[in-house]
Amino acid sequence: MAKAKTSITTENRSGSAADAAAKEKRTEMPLSDLHPFEGHPFKVLDDELMEQTVESIKQIGVVSPLIVRPDPEGGFEILSGHRRLHAAQLAGLETVPVIVKEMDDDAAIIFMVDSNLQRENILPSERAFSYKMKLEAMKHQGQRKDLTSEQFAPKLSTEIIGEAVGMSKDTVKRYIRLTNLIPEILDMVDEKKIAFNPAVELSYLKPSEQKEFLEAMDYAQASPSLSQAQRLKKLSQEGGCTLDAMCEVMNEIKKDELDHVTIKNEVLRKYFPKSYTPKQMQDTIIRLLEKWQRSKQRDMER
Repeated sequence: MAKAKTSITTENRSGSAADAAAKEKRTEMPLSDLHPFEGHPFKVLDDELMEQTVESIKQIGVVSPLIVRPDPEGGFEILSGHRRLHAAQLAGLETVPVIVKEMDDDAAIIFMVDSNLQRENILPSERAFSYKMKLEAMKHQGQRKDLTSEQFAPKLSTEIIGEAVGMSKDTVKRYIRLTNLIPEILDMVDEKKIAFNPAVELSYLKPSEQKEFLEAMDYAQASPSLSQAQRLKKLSQEGGCTLDAMCEVMNEIKKDELDHVTIKNEVLRKYFPKSYTPKQMQDTIIRLLEKWQRSKQRDMER
């Protein structure tokens, strides 16, 4: 991720503490003066939630102000509120409420990450790159005294990051591993086409191997299980991760597939009223299968 531009710090400005506090008061600012935080990892999607936000803004405006910092090259850089800015643009607003904060690059990155991680639904790719950005910023700030060996650090940066979001330092590291995935595979993780744990194992494959893995996945028409991904990682470490080898691994029938039959919800919905619950659909399918089985038995007895 690209590093944010250097901000104008409070040490470089004259004025009293009261002046500095005044700069953090809520004020209206033209949308044209605002631009996204450079390299921020959070996606702004035109989804159903965005539509709801736009409608809300049309009715009552932007309630929660955006947090921004001055950009020495002009305008203001958004630390928190990228989705609100986009919704305000779609709603046709000319200004939005903001609070201006003076922060250096590292403090701005940490604030930006912590603020955006408060959202309810965070994609794996967003967590991956935001944790990586925060980790690098914390290292620049000197919160870790030993940058060569984690085991001697009094408190690891990954441990501090994990405590803030309620997860272990190892889970934080595993999320950061996802930043080694090529964009096509990382998108599949966000779309839940590839599960988190297999994706972590795939991150150890070289970029060229990951591209060929996409071919193997398409060939097998299946997503990798954890054991398959671990075997692909081992093949890569041993120098034998060829397209043919990956196709062979991916074409194997997974153990859980031997015990389960899965029918996608969108396939079933074509045959049932919208009011039917999953339980009603299941009961109806069982009744039809029992009827079909009795019919087959009668045919055999004739």
